[in-house]
Amino acid sequence: MKKINLIVLLLFVLTILQAQAQQQPLPPLVSVSGVGEVRVQPTEVVVNLGVETREKTLEAARSETDKKAAAIINYLKKQGVEAKDIQTSYVTLQPMHTGGEYGRTTPDFYLAQKNMNVTIKKLNRFDEILSGIYNVGVNHVHGVNFQVTDLEKYKAEARKKAVADAKQKASALTAELNAKIGRVYAINEGGNGGGPRPMYKSVMMESAAYDGAGGPSIAGGEVVVTANVDVSFIIE
Repeated sequence: MKKINLIVLLLFVLTILQAQAQQQPLPPLVSVSGVGEVRVQPTEVVVNLGVETREKTLEAARSETDKKAAAIINYLKKQGVEAKDIQTSYVTLQPMHTGGEYGRTTPDFYLAQKNMNVTIKKLNRFDEILSGIYNVGVNHVHGVNFQVTDLEKYKAEARKKAVADAKQKASALTAELNAKIGRVYAINEGGNGGGPRPMYKSVMMESAAYDGAGGPSIAGGEVVVTANVDVSFIIE
């Protein structure tokens, strides 16, 4: 019985201590958000391209699409694009009915599609490669995405700028009240944590084969890498 009473007493004391710890007032704080931004030239571009084939039979549609896809991959490899930079992203094969006759079971044709993401690491060859893939079977390009290869380095740089920005803001705020900041009480990385976003100067979604001006048909602009931090400093 005495042992049970002792355990109950210890639990009671622990509960009181926890309650007191939770009720302790926070020190005087200044809380700010800092933003860091790094702008860099893109080093590569990811192109989403595809093949679409319409044939009377399912096997013919599949076979023709696979044939064109193989020709595209073979062409890209000859242009110096590595196998790891070519990735199939979407495949579909389905019957298509264009007529409105109710109860029809025989399709008018079969549609086969195959899309792939291709990373081109030599931006100065983009026009040449895009023109070539049209000639070997590509019949649609869904979009391009500019990016940088050494992204983590720029994320770290942006994060460092965000921390410096937060410290500068906190110092400016406390200085107005004739105070100064002390040690860091809490810090948290917010937002998307340095996700890149493209800043296009000019983009034309056409290949060099259709570019009457004879100049480059696409401009990468800049890739902007951002970081956001929330910091609380103790006010001295």
